[in-house]
Amino acid sequence: MPRFSFYSYIWRCFNIGRQELQINEEIRDKELRVIGSDGEQLGIMSLSQALEKAESMNLDLVKIAPQAKPPVCKIMDYGKYRFEQAKREKEARKNQHVVDIKEIRLSLNIDTHDFNTKLSHAERFIKGGNKIKVSIRFRGREMGHPELGLDVMSKFAEACAEFANIEKPAKLEGRNMLMFLSPKTK
Repeated sequence: MPRFSFYSYIWRCFNIGRQELQINEEIRDKELRVIGSDGEQLGIMSLSQALEKAESMNLDLVKIAPQAKPPVCKIMDYGKYRFEQAKREKEARKNQHVVDIKEIRLSLNIDTHDFNTKLSHAERFIKGGNKIKVSIRFRGREMGHPELGLDVMSKFAEACAEFANIEKPAKLEGRNMLMFLSPKTK
């Protein structure tokens, strides 16, 4: 059984939390193009000169373009950079809206009250920004009359026309007839 090493645990956690950018002593290139903390070009210099310049400013030397010839490094506060980057990512996640697909099941011989209830559910889902999958399941002898299902689907689509668009028209797939509706663009 392998022994647990505290240092290997720290090393793994350190690697997981870090990005691909190389900083300070991790940089192994001999010559670097260095950019100052305020964005001005400091020119091409050796690694030791660049590290001295970064240390004199109390900042980090970060390799930002490793594929360039010579590689480009910038003098910056790396902790502050990571904090701002995490803040931007969190803000971007907050502004995302995941579109769900809600399903509404109809039947061939649906009554008007049930139909209106399903219609109000569809309106609520669409106004919530979700897509709708409308389905009819054909049972037994109902398979002999797919045109009746098509009539119910077209009636439902007409009733939803003021707040939804037909994304995929009604189509028979096996024993199910499916239709997809999406919110109208504003």
